[in-house]
Amino acid sequence: MLILDYILAIRISYCLGIFTFQINFIKMKIYSSILLVSLMILSVLVSSSVYSQEKSPYVGKWDMVISQEGKELPSWLEITLSGRSTLVGRFVYAFGSARPIAEVKVKNGKFNFSIPRQWESGERNMEFEGRLEGAILKGSMVYTDGKKYSWEATRAPVLEYNQDIVWGAPIALFNGENLNGWSAIGDNQWIVEDEILKSPKSGSNLVSNQEFTNFKLHVEFKYPAGSNSGIYLRGRHEVQIEDNIGLDPSSTLFGGIYGFLTPNEMVAKAAGEWQAYDITLNGNRVTIVANGKAIISDQTIPGITGGALNSKEGEPGPLLIQGDHGPIEFRSIVITPELKN
Repeated sequence: MLILDYILAIRISYCLGIFTFQINFIKMKIYSSILLVSLMILSVLVSSSVYSQEKSPYVGKWDMVISQEGKELPSWLEITLSGRSTLVGRFVYAFGSARPIAEVKVKNGKFNFSIPRQWESGERNMEFEGRLEGAILKGSMVYTDGKKYSWEATRAPVLEYNQDIVWGAPIALFNGENLNGWSAIGDNQWIVEDEILKSPKSGSNLVSNQEFTNFKLHVEFKYPAGSNSGIYLRGRHEVQIEDNIGLDPSSTLFGGIYGFLTPNEMVAKAAGEWQAYDITLNGNRVTIVANGKAIISDQTIPGITGGALNSKEGEPGPLLIQGDHGPIEFRSIVITPELKN
């Protein structure tokens, strides 16, 4: 009898063990399924977040106009995705260089960001807020003096690069005799002496009457020690001219597209010597040869630079010579435009 009880007890224990194992196995399957489903949901949420930011209506390059003190100030905004979900960017005000935006914050259909002072007066950052209305960004800016202004921005156009471009006949924009073909913005200080175009002191900028799209440009210039000038392609993209001999190259120094493109070397000559730029602009791609050396080769200009005449990147534009900084002289300004059919 004792033996039978012992055997029965063993069978009961065995059955209970199998039952317990099956229950634990089922629990493990349930837990594994729950874990797998959770991971799938998390993956979908993360992917959805990244997708939503990549497809954010704010991402892209924007040509902006700020209505400030009765003036329409051309500016530029770029918003991009950093990592999985953070929006960052760059901003160009009516003057100065492109400056980084640490974060563009989005909430309830609006975005905002802050820009530290650069050359602006005042004691505070510039604060921007915006929203999308149809295809246009609209918003407000609180300037460094605390005053609030409105702005609007449209998407910057994609400028076509013509790989089969055909050049027309060269045009001498400076005739060596007078300012025919040019207009000063403000009180004119520009003069012509001994076949040299001169701005002897800080004053007005000089703008060509003709406008261009794609072109090759040859300019020969000279400046005194410490001077600063520039030439704007289509009136929107400044190629810096400055007394920077011996310095490391920078986008804001000699030969740079101001605030955007840095030359691969500094080739500025000493102040008082004649120097030359040979510039090719095709679409939004630029090549700059300075004093016989290629310093920027077929690089894309992201947007307008500070001091631009306007932010209408898709339109032809004039040449603008900066005369509101320092003295500058030119003895040759020759442009070869694209030949239109």
